[in-house]
Formats: sequence, structure tokens, C-alpha cells
Amino acid sequence: MDEQKLRQHLFDDSTRLYCVLDGVMVPDLPKRLHAAQVPNHCLLKGDLTPDLIHAAPYLVVLPRDSKFTDWVLGEAIGKFWGTFFQSRHSLVEMQKHFTALLSAYDEKGNRLNFRYYDPRVLRKFLPTCTPGELGVFFGKVDVFFVEAEDRENLVRFDIGGGALKRTDLN
Repeated sequence: MDEQKLRQHLFDDSTRLYCVLDGVMVPDLPKRLHAAQVPNHCLLKGDLTPDLIHAAPYLVVLPRDSKFTDWVLGEAIGKFWGTFFQSRHSLVEMQKHFTALLSAYDEKGNRLNFRYYDPRVLRKFLPTCTPGELGVFFGKVDVFFVEAEDRENLVRFDIGGGALKRTDLN
């Protein structure tokens, strides 16, 4: 998908565009975020080792007219860098929401790390959710966008009538 079409799908005048970028997948992410001065938050809490700082997921606001946004949109698709989403809510509200989703529990109650920000994971996870689970997971998110299986296009997920709606975008 070319960048112009990608922008048409991702940007909406009534919402903000955010992404959760995976430090494992994005080269030098903390350094790039610092240099770009775009609003962002590391989703991991506490004192982090340098290795963990570089591997952490980061919640980022993607302003429409930003060199950082241009770079992400020009490079991310096909590389599993993270997920995009639209919301009317603040960065702080989104940080609280997405930090709370980092843990999941297995059937024995053991805590697991949940890498929902990997588009391969989110694309498979959302269709398995009950309506209640979708409500919790979406929270204040209007729309999620992830890379399609073909690694060239996007899949849009939103909730309509209490059910998950999937739209393949190309």
C-alpha cells in the first residue's frame, strides 16, 4: 500500500492517530523518539535496564505533519513494527489503558506477557474475543489497524452492534 493511501485510511479529522511501536522490531526506537520529540510513553513501568528500554513497547502520537510520522508510515508496513489506532482520548488515558493490557493470565492463573502490539498477535486475538472482552480491550479506542497477512495492506477492526467488524483495506 502506498503512503498516500495509508494516510487516507489512518487519519481522521475527529480522532488522534496513535501507534504502539515495538522496540524489539523498530531500530533505535528510543533514540528516534527522543530526536523527534513526538509525544510518547514507554508502556513498561519502573527502572528499566538499557536492554529493556530498547525492547519496550512505546505508545506514540502520530501527528499528521511530522517527519517521525512520515518515517513510520514509510517504513513500518511489512515489518511488524506495531499497531495503529484512532482515539479521541489523551495520551495519558491511552497509556493507562494500554499498560493495563500488557499482562494476561493462563488457565492456571500464571501471569504472561501479552504482546498485543505485534500486529500478527492482534490480528488473530481480536476475532477470538467475546463482546465483553472486546469492550475491555478496545476501551477508549475507536478503531485498530494492523498489517494484513500479505504484509502489504491493512486490516481495520472496530466494533459495530456489539460485534467485531473486520475490514480489509488495500
